[in-house]
Amino acid sequence: MKKLINDVDSVVREQLEGLVALHPQLALLEGELTVVRADLEAFRASGKVAILTGGGAGHEPAHAGYVGEGMLTAAVSGDVFASPSTDAVYAGLKAIGTPAGILVIVKNYTGDRLNFGLAVEMARAEGIPCELVVVDDDAALGSAEETAGRRGIAGTVLVHKLAGAAAAAGKPLAEVADAARDAIARVATMGVALSPCTVPAAGKPNFTLGDYQMELGLGIHGEAGVKRVKLQPAHEVVSTLLDTVIADRKITEGQSVALLVNNLGATPPMEMTIVARDALANLRARGITPARAWCGTFLSAIDMAGVSLSLLTVDADLLAALDAPTDAPAWPGQGGPLPEAVTTLPVAASAAADLSGAGPAAPDGFIETLTFACRAIIAAEPTLTEMDRHVGDGDIGHSLAAGARAVIDRTDEWRGKPLDAVLRDMGLVLRKAIGGTSGPLYSAFVIAAARQLQSGAADADAFRRGFGAGTQSIISLGGAAPGDRTMVDALAPAAEALESASGDLAALIAVAANAARAGAEATAQMKPRRGRSSYIGDRALGFPDPGAVAVAMWLDAANTGPDEA
Repeated sequence: MKKLINDVDSVVREQLEGLVALHPQLALLEGELTVVRADLEAFRASGKVAILTGGGAGHEPAHAGYVGEGMLTAAVSGDVFASPSTDAVYAGLKAIGTPAGILVIVKNYTGDRLNFGLAVEMARAEGIPCELVVVDDDAALGSAEETAGRRGIAGTVLVHKLAGAAAAAGKPLAEVADAARDAIARVATMGVALSPCTVPAAGKPNFTLGDYQMELGLGIHGEAGVKRVKLQPAHEVVSTLLDTVIADRKITEGQSVALLVNNLGATPPMEMTIVARDALANLRARGITPARAWCGTFLSAIDMAGVSLSLLTVDADLLAALDAPTDAPAWPGQGGPLPEAVTTLPVAASAAADLSGAGPAAPDGFIETLTFACRAIIAAEPTLTEMDRHVGDGDIGHSLAAGARAVIDRTDEWRGKPLDAVLRDMGLVLRKAIGGTSGPLYSAFVIAAARQLQSGAADADAFRRGFGAGTQSIISLGGAAPGDRTMVDALAPAAEALESASGDLAALIAVAANAARAGAEATAQMKPRRGRSSYIGDRALGFPDPGAVAVAMWLDAANTGPDEA
């Protein structure tokens, strides 16, 4: 288990102390794991209904992150995934109790219902008006007759917001409770997990998933889901989740909803926004209007990779309540109407490709050889990716394959055109298609080569001069020299070998390919001094540089040629 904690037993207190230290509107009840509004005395004098919630820790930013004006008055925390004790809840009720009363919101778990329910009865016995509502938005369980009941999951956050807005507006306890119950009746949620989570006290995951498996309909306590299925693209996952949620709340075409895209803990923002994109598009395709949408981490399961989707049917009054201000630190801010489509702005039109040139036409077979070399790079994408995973960031295979595909897509326009013009245009294609450092370097290579082909024949000598000029351009632009463990360690030996080589064009390509291959292999024993491998030092030893290997690959393919393959 790798976690940034100090001690398993102090995890909950220390994370609550960190939250309160960051947000001056919050405070901790002395001796308790309960976060309250720091202006508690002023609030108690306001005559407004208080709202208390809570449950086990491990769901951050819930529940304490939603304490603040306009949302919760207090949140009582238990240990990780464990309900707080009755006495802890009772202490929280006593601390915030006012004549206006307290709404208590709990998620539908046995421990929460027992401990919060008993504490509510104790508070009522002392004359503190209390209402208790139970959130059970987990659509994965259907009606859940044969289980402990539908669980309360991420939709709980929307219940907090709507009840909080009602309380902040000064409504009496009965109406605040009705607002919460109405929200519960309108909201449904379903989640999917790509990995389990690890409870600090356990030190290992509650279940395991294969590389190509995911869990549908999981809860928020590290438990497995209701169904294990094969990994699917994001848009298919979204459709599956929405099918269940929409059917659960009988949402129909023409209705408006609020959408909550919730990170279960370890899902990268890149994937979260892809899911949000697909969810919005899916709803609109069904004729359902997403009137509000939020995407982020609202109610997590520690470090679980996965996402849940919640839908809340809304009307104008509910939208106003969702948009009402709050200073709760975890609420993402005031909402507003969503655009119906992704906003795009026009850019200046690109100039048409200039394929005029002073040099000779491309030699016979050039396009076919170029295409063959590009296909070799595309085929090698997994190999290059795996190599780069050891010494870099794993992107070179994808980047070079994208460039190769872009070149192939352009080849028909290059047939019969001057070779120098073709190479100039290839430079434009490569720098647009290849990400990272490889794009500008390959672009510089072919543009420098093009300058050597503005006159004379497209022969062996032109290849020698163009290859040498291109190599020197990369060295000048990138700053790498032979021995630095980069693509230069394949290019420079090839350029040097060409200087003393003789023969026709095919013979020179063979010389360059052999020298580049030997240079690429030698990089496995070079300590990196440039590029991303330089950050890992000696750990790169034993692995060849993938940029140098890629150079050897396309030269080998050019040497083999489509006719000999």
